[in-house]
Amino acid sequence: MAARRVLKAVLVDLNGTLHVEDSAVPGSQEALKRQLRSAPVTVRFVTNTTKECKRDLLERLTRLGFDIAENEIFTSLTAARNLLEQKHVRPLLLVDDKALPDFTGIATDDPNAVVVGLAPEHFHYEMMNKAFHHASFSPVLAQHSPLDFNLKKTLKSLEQELAALVRHLLSAVKCTERKKTFFLEALRGIGCGPEDAVMIGDDCRDDVGGAQNVGMRGILVRTGKYRQGDEGKINPAPYLTCENFPEAVEHILEHLL
Repeated sequence: MAARRVLKAVLVDLNGTLHVEDSAVPGSQEALKRQLRSAPVTVRFVTNTTKECKRDLLERLTRLGFDIAENEIFTSLTAARNLLEQKHVRPLLLVDDKALPDFTGIATDDPNAVVVGLAPEHFHYEMMNKAFHHASFSPVLAQHSPLDFNLKKTLKSLEQELAALVRHLLSAVKCTERKKTFFLEALRGIGCGPEDAVMIGDDCRDDVGGAQNVGMRGILVRTGKYRQGDEGKINPAPYLTCENFPEAVEHILEHLL
């Protein structure tokens, strides 16, 4: 009989899992504070947003009644910064202005790398021309794929055209495998392997599928982005599908510890 996997870490998605925009998922504050916090596991809060720095995310979570520390939040910006530091490169930052605080202290003079986030307001001709120039001989860290842009229903025609430019930019270079790197970086920061961690999220493809592709267990919750039948859209299927975050926490406490 195979040895039971010892759970050491729980990664929790933010928007759609703990809260939906400016409303907390009912019972999620208590499930975190009274239940999950009492378990012998490390908890990290992860999100693939590239439009907000951790400070802004923390302010929103605090307003909603969540007791979370800034160093417990891991974002796509965190992962990008870690890679920039590991590779000792100077980036051209194609990111939203609100994301810039998370790159404080990173040298950006004479760039030899390009970081692409969700920032259509910066995707004008001059900036894109500069990005193409650097991308011809520099690595690109793509925090949002063209698919992410196309799915934004509020995009105007100009922004859609700029998303096409990003697609050409990314197709011209070898991009970092961002989803795999994201989860591995989050776990590396707490000294935990994928086999000893579980991810809770509302996005079947990115949250659950991405986590399971690196060897984690994925719990899908039927809140936020979830739509009926999502659990059948990835292979392997989610380890578990729950109604919400509190139910996911109950399962972890009863069956994984």
